[in-house]
Amino acid sequence: MAEALLVVSDGNQKLFPCEVCGRCFATDVLERHGPICIKLFNKKRKPFNSLKQRLQGTDIPTVSKAPQSKAQPMRKSNWRQQHEDFINAIRLAKQCTLALKEGQPLPPPPPPTINPDYIQCPYCMRRFNETAAQRHINFCKNQTSRRVFDSNQMAARLAARAQGKAPASPKK
Repeated sequence: MAEALLVVSDGNQKLFPCEVCGRCFATDVLERHGPICIKLFNKKRKPFNSLKQRLQGTDIPTVSKAPQSKAQPMRKSNWRQQHEDFINAIRLAKQCTLALKEGQPLPPPPPPTINPDYIQCPYCMRRFNETAAQRHINFCKNQTSRRVFDSNQMAARLAARAQGKAPASPKK
């Protein structure tokens, strides 16, 4: 034990600092404190979970977070395509405002662009991002298995959707 710092308290007893934590103790107490202090300072303390403490003794179930999935591969950025679409939309908007001012007929709408990141549903031909597609395809599969429909009617719907028109609803 280092006797570099000697502290005298009111009780005329000499106090010595602990080498680990710096607190001062009497010689006999410092001998007992030393190993305990070293053991405590070597341990990593677990963070306190206040949620667990609050929910203890209640009927509320604790929900653990799902473990992080593996790092997903980086997708190729399609910013250039998005930029081109944006520029074309601005050009068409300018053409529309010019046509309205001059009283001319409006120019035809641009053809729809298809996002390459989207996945097409094989049942309804709609497109979704990856997570929504997984949910939707299962849902759509169940829905189409319940429905009974005419193949001609389905072909007409797909053709109308391709032309950008709303399909005619069947009359009952």
